[in-house]
Amino acid sequence: MLPIDPHADLGRRAWVPCPACRDHRDCGDCLGGRNCGEHWRYLLGTTGSLLHLQCPGCTHLWNHETGFGAGGATRR
Repeated sequence: MLPIDPHADLGRRAWVPCPACRDHRDCGDCLGGRNCGEHWRYLLGTTGSLLHLQCPGCTHLWNHETGFGAGGATRR
């Protein structure tokens, strides 16, 4: 298990499903599109529309493309 990134800040969070532990799958708030108090992720940084995240539960690190903002996916 990886340690939590030293730059992780509780004040910078995102509500994106973790692809590793999928701990949100039985949560009514998460499944309803609401921000729940348990299944948030550390928002380590952004590059354009790409979020750099870490799950506080399983410590998985990943990038999530939002498609919003600078550098987002183009839609046709």
